[in-house]
Amino acid sequence: MKPVLPCVLTLNGGSSSIRFAVFEAGETPRRHLAGKIDRIGLRGTHLALTDPVGKPRPPHRLPIGDHRTAVAFLLDWLETQPVFGSVKAVGHRVVHGLKHSKPARVTPGLLEELRRITPLAPEHLPREIGLIEALHRRHPQLPQVACFDTAFHRTLPTVARLLPIPRRYAARGVERYGFHGLSYAYLMEELGRLDPAAAKSRVILAHLGNGASLAAVRDGQSLDTSMGLTPTAGLVMGTRTGDLDPGLVSFLARTEKMTATRFQRMVNHESGLLGVSATSADLRDLCACEGTDVRAAEAVALFCYQAKKWIGAYAAALGGLDTLVFAGGIGENAPLIRTRICTGLGFLGLELNDRRNAENAPLISSDSARVKVRVIRTDEELMIARSVSRVLDPAPGGKLKP
Repeated sequence: MKPVLPCVLTLNGGSSSIRFAVFEAGETPRRHLAGKIDRIGLRGTHLALTDPVGKPRPPHRLPIGDHRTAVAFLLDWLETQPVFGSVKAVGHRVVHGLKHSKPARVTPGLLEELRRITPLAPEHLPREIGLIEALHRRHPQLPQVACFDTAFHRTLPTVARLLPIPRRYAARGVERYGFHGLSYAYLMEELGRLDPAAAKSRVILAHLGNGASLAAVRDGQSLDTSMGLTPTAGLVMGTRTGDLDPGLVSFLARTEKMTATRFQRMVNHESGLLGVSATSADLRDLCACEGTDVRAAEAVALFCYQAKKWIGAYAAALGGLDTLVFAGGIGENAPLIRTRICTGLGFLGLELNDRRNAENAPLISSDSARVKVRVIRTDEELMIARSVSRVLDPAPGGKLKP
């Protein structure tokens, strides 16, 4: 499909992957190219592509070993694609944005601010900054826009943002920020399209994947969310702990001489489902063997139990519940997990339709249920493309302003 309008390149750099896509610019962007470089820094690094309708193509193995060479390879490869000549702007997912409540055009001042707050997201921000700088070195004429994963949650009330530690830290920006904001913004826009009244009511969004979080939303605004100062907090995840007793830091320092760096690695890369099961961070693997491996069964049960608790807590914070939305790799594709999470929540008005749930239908609640339960496939890249077009204010005819 040949592009007609100027295009936006979206880049979503994670700790071991870089997702990318090219969209025609505008309020309803059309995807022309999408894919990711996966397993960066691990064995089996590969480039995986999908066609414009989302159908995956066979992956290509790549002889690269670290994030810097992955970025160089990706930019080399993109520059050979015919669609790249139509790219007029670039949008980046940036995991942390402190007080930013909207996407922002990248400037030297913004880059300096991101470098200064790197300790808040050491797993992500250095790589995201590296992507921005690499793009600028090659194509300085392209405007770049930072789309902050924290921006959606800047509406959190003070009671949800405050951390119960000495006040002087709040003055230094230590508070609950929340993440998965690009996903949540997209989900709320889609919910508004599907059911405008629901988008203005009491909604719980459950973005469940290798990274997992929930958010309580009322009248379209985030009131609370499970992740906190960093993405390690909240619900148990693939390799992240979620919430922990802070006394564990002192205990491990005394008994194992564990340093802060070692603790950071443990709670982000060695814990969660992987730590509890001792075998896998992938719920698909754990569900497949939970009948014969008690550790796998306990990991699955822990994930579902904690998700259920967060839903109950947020129903209380919202004063009731009208819509529950599942998204993310697990939320969108795991009927068994959705069933286990919702079982026992009938008192809130949740009741699933087994057939719809098994089919991953868009609406999986029963017709008689008071609460609508939806499955919405999230699309962070599309949200980035929309955000870039809004920030740069496309002129009539779809041309992006410089």
